[in-house]
Amino acid sequence: MNMNERLATISTPVFVHDLGAQALQALQAEAARAFGLERFFRDALKSGGEGPELAVIPPGVFEMGSGEAEARFGDLPARNTSIDKPFAIGRYTITAEEFGRFETASGFHWQDHLVRGEGSQPAINIDLETFQAYLDWLSEQTGQRYRLPSEAEWEYAARAGSRTAYCHGEHLTCSEANVGSFAPPRKAVSGWRRFLPFCVPLNRAVEVGSYPANLWGLYEVHGNVWEFTADRWIGPIDAMSRKPAQGDWRVTKGGSWFEGAFDARSAARKPRFHNELDVNLGLRVVREL
Repeated sequence: MNMNERLATISTPVFVHDLGAQALQALQAEAARAFGLERFFRDALKSGGEGPELAVIPPGVFEMGSGEAEARFGDLPARNTSIDKPFAIGRYTITAEEFGRFETASGFHWQDHLVRGEGSQPAINIDLETFQAYLDWLSEQTGQRYRLPSEAEWEYAARAGSRTAYCHGEHLTCSEANVGSFAPPRKAVSGWRRFLPFCVPLNRAVEVGSYPANLWGLYEVHGNVWEFTADRWIGPIDAMSRKPAQGDWRVTKGGSWFEGAFDARSAARKPRFHNELDVNLGLRVVREL
């Protein structure tokens, strides 16, 4: 089956916010079947072993961005956005173990002073140029095209049909994400309780898969580490700046263990420089279908 025949088997993109949980997962399964894949899969590496675990994401139309009531600096206004073609995206951010295979194969050398993730923790303190080299290596190893997600692809996959602030609902809890602080849901805490943190921050990135997945099987789309996208940041880089960003600034999504829950909303976004190294910045890959 060629590309056109595969795409023809998938129905015209639907407005995903009109679908319930069962229908959203059925849409995902339909897209996977069109390419002879399971909903979740891995590509084999030529050198042995397997690449990152991926989730098939179906085409659809969704409301991207945030409404005026919840908007913060940098948020895009709410508008309908169409994802016309299915794609696959990492179920997790790339882990230190996964990046380690590339280190061995390429001879990548860490700067001695940098903090590194371990095992199933996210790969951190890696700039975009090095991540691109990793994506090129994955593409060569698998014979498939791996790349950065666009901002629209990232948000669409993270929302998984949800229209709320987070894929789990309008509020985020300690059991759903690793962020730096939480606001009590629905009502303020009064009396002596107001002096206690709503949740105790972990102050570090945790192993991927530590929190519940969204309906399309993606983990830690809220919190843990910010994730690079392919989109360049347009406009000022903070609320105090009046001039547009100079140089190669990229849109990152998802929030992290360092920022509060509001920065982990599906619509939230933050500019990060392309060669920035940080302990709360990582990557989730896209694999084209």
